[in-house]
Amino acid sequence: MTTRVACLGDSLTRAQLSVDYLDLLERRHPPGDVRLARFGANGDFAYNLSRRLDAVVADPPDVITVLIGTNDARASLAGYPIERAMKRKQLPERPSAGWFQQCLGTIVERLRTETGATIGLLSLPVLGQQLDGAAAQASQAYSRMIAEIATTNAATYLPLHERQIEELRQADPPPIPYRELTPVAGASVLARHVVLRRSLDTISRRRGLVLTTDHIHQNSRGAALVAEVIDTFLPARST
Repeated sequence: MTTRVACLGDSLTRAQLSVDYLDLLERRHPPGDVRLARFGANGDFAYNLSRRLDAVVADPPDVITVLIGTNDARASLAGYPIERAMKRKQLPERPSAGWFQQCLGTIVERLRTETGATIGLLSLPVLGQQLDGAAAQASQAYSRMIAEIATTNAATYLPLHERQIEELRQADPPPIPYRELTPVAGASVLARHVVLRRSLDTISRRRGLVLTTDHIHQNSRGAALVAEVIDTFLPARST
């Protein structure tokens, strides 16, 4: 029997600048075992996702995964262009930890009450690869909030952040400082990938990055961990 899975999130789920974790997840299963639906939008904050759930609840799947909060965490860092993001994403208030928790709670509550789906909340991928750096610490802090919201709202917590920390510690990567992604830098990655036909893994490797292409978006190694964590959450296949 096919398991219908809706994957909700931001650009990591949209998969234009990231390796596609939905594709990797599907490859982990026999044909017809899972049917995946993508609900990812570039640059989304938890607030934005909370405003576009109609399509999900209109045709409820068996399983829903939510990977949101990377942009909320980035907004807590010095140097993040908050005003520009607020205008571009039409945010009614300034991003904050409290607002993130409120919006994510709203998302889970609606999905829980308007679908019969099993809901899994993923913690965030590690921002950057310096575990003691401000970016990684922000992604860890927001992941803790996600864990609390999962517990409060009877959802399952999926420990992606913890899995990526483990991977980074084993890799012992060079201490490359985190750099906030600018529109120019994002366009540069997209141009190299689409126009010059360079793989995201090649871009990542040339920058000395272990899990990401740009400290944020996932390369194959990072995306494989997303797929792995989700796969452990999916119902076991019947024999």
